[in-house]
Amino acid sequence: MGAKIIGTGSYLPDKVVTNDELTRIVDTSDEWIVKRTGIRTRHLLEADEMPARMGIAAAEAAIAASGTPADAVDLLMVATNFPDMISPGSAPFVAAGLGLGQRPFFDLKAGCSGFVYALTVAAGLIDAEVYGHILVIGAEALSRVTDWGDRKTCVLFGDGAGAVLLGPGTHSEGVLGSSLHADGNKAMLLHLPAGGTRTPASHATVDAGAHFLKMEGSGVYRSAVPMMETATREALAAAGLTLADVDWLIPHQANIRIIESLMRRLEVTSDRVIINLDRVANTSTASIPIALDEAVRDGRIVPGNIVVLTAFGAGATYGAVVVQI
Repeated sequence: MGAKIIGTGSYLPDKVVTNDELTRIVDTSDEWIVKRTGIRTRHLLEADEMPARMGIAAAEAAIAASGTPADAVDLLMVATNFPDMISPGSAPFVAAGLGLGQRPFFDLKAGCSGFVYALTVAAGLIDAEVYGHILVIGAEALSRVTDWGDRKTCVLFGDGAGAVLLGPGTHSEGVLGSSLHADGNKAMLLHLPAGGTRTPASHATVDAGAHFLKMEGSGVYRSAVPMMETATREALAAAGLTLADVDWLIPHQANIRIIESLMRRLEVTSDRVIINLDRVANTSTASIPIALDEAVRDGRIVPGNIVVLTAFGAGATYGAVVVQI
């Protein structure tokens, strides 16, 4: 048995923040941000909005698109790095919002590669006939862990959620191949210093800004491109395909320079790459499923297309999945 994507969905908060608006709070400019990142706008949660609501809305859209009733969902997986609560996470709140009753759920944390990791795990569970229908969500409220006084990071991130519903298929459709890797020696390239058991929250950690995301930008750039290239080539080999067979590449939407470097290394032209980071910025685990859903709904991705999803993220993690829609 194979695992096939039978529905996609996404959600972006109503609030849109432009680069010009950011110039009012940090020393930056629209030109500087666009040149270095490719980002023009991002969607942010309002202070009173519950992050799990994004995952619920994206999941509802995916379930509706599939034509499958919600009670057919056997398992819920939420890929997120910054859950609603450290414990119990985000999955229980999403499950309750969807009315999933006693069905199992869990959060999965693997940096910005979380959705790719979750999709691989879900496909394996369906292939093994452990579950029939699995709802996979990538959701992130990065605005809640962003230092809005740090111009190096605050311009990069946005909030959002994307979801897919996987169901049984054949081995010639759906998830055709995957490749997952990680390098723990690069764990500090992207990290949030305090709030865990190593450095619990305290007045000192709050005063030091240790609950905001920290990033070594040059290290991320040097690692991200070769990581995604390796994973993409390996996933295609696992699927018995080549880059010539690929209709669409959907990379993690982190930075336009990273995406363009990956395109050059893979020799993939821009008309075969889905990019939306100019409008939504880096939404971490949500970036790939949001881009996938948008391309399915606007008709760029059609049934039968071969699509590669590839990402890198904190950990450092990286991976790719090849799917036939």
